[in-house]
Amino acid sequence: MRTLLDRSVVATVIVGLILAAGCAKRPVATVSSAPAPAPAPTAPPAAPAVAAPAPSAPAVAAPTPPAPAPRPSPPKDYRAHEALTPIYFDFDKATVRPGDVKILDANAAWLNANPGYLVLIEGHCDERGTSNYNLALGDRRAKAAMNHLAARGIKSDRITIVSYGEERPVCTEHNETCWSKNRRAQFLIKER
Repeated sequence: MRTLLDRSVVATVIVGLILAAGCAKRPVATVSSAPAPAPAPTAPPAAPAVAAPAPSAPAVAAPTPPAPAPRPSPPKDYRAHEALTPIYFDFDKATVRPGDVKILDANAAWLNANPGYLVLIEGHCDERGTSNYNLALGDRRAKAAMNHLAARGIKSDRITIVSYGEERPVCTEHNETCWSKNRRAQFLIKER
């Protein structure tokens, strides 16, 4: 019985040491991304292992995250303008239709003539498909329109895109005529 108790105590101590050693290694791994401090040649090998966790905790908190990139204006700051016409997409496609190229060219011409405006391109989808799929498809549609505008001389720092997927339909009926109106890229503007 005493042997079983001794084994239990030894096993508990070993597990505790393994856990403590595992916890002590975690801060050392995060500190390794920063320049390592010069080793102290006079310190015995056991002392750095015990002292290492205490200095490493402040070192983890010391690095500051990089400054975030400037965020574009929120979509609510943009407004529709009669000179900018939406384009439409075929079912499950993000390719600009040949008939909509002229619309994009006219939108690009207006934006080139009015450099004091920023443009927001909203990508939209119909209700078919999952929400995640439609958000991704709306993003591809907005990017297709953005790429066309960029190819026509609109600088990328003037363009912001957002995908609403199926969240903002212009028509709520459940038929192809209605769905075709929802598969669109819409253009909104705001002054710089």
